[in-house]
Formats: sequence, structure tokens, C-alpha cells
Amino acid sequence: MARANVTISIPEEFLREVRHMAVDKGMSLSRFIALLLEEQVQSVKRGRLARERQLALLERGLELGTLGRAEWIREELHER
Repeated sequence: MARANVTISIPEEFLREVRHMAVDKGMSLSRFIALLLEEQVQSVKRGRLARERQLALLERGLELGTLGRAEWIREELHER
């Protein structure tokens, strides 16, 4: 995958913490931030796919064994 340089501006205190986190993981600041962004993108993609699957399931409906016909009427279900 091709790479591009990006300039960002963040508070120095925050940058200091992020640098420490990258060092703790044994990677460069650039790689650490790239991985964080990649994780966010993948999370959003997974969420979209899950939503699409659920919407498709709602469209299809669930197999309830009725073949799309109700063999009862409401009054029968609520008889006292």
C-alpha cells in the first residue's frame, strides 16, 4: 500500500504521552499512529458490514415454520 506524509497538530502534552506509548510498544510514533488509525477504519468497516447483514436479515425475515401464513386468529390466542 502506498504511503503519504501527513502533518497533524496536537497538544504537546498529548504528543509526549503518545510517544511514550509508541516506545512501550517498540515502534515508531508514525507506525503507532498509523496502526491506531487503521484499527479505527477497520472498526467502522466491521460496523457497516454488521449493519448491512442485519438489514438484509430484516428484509428476508426469519423462518418461523409458518410458511408465511398464520394458522390462528388473535382472539384464539387471547381467549380467557
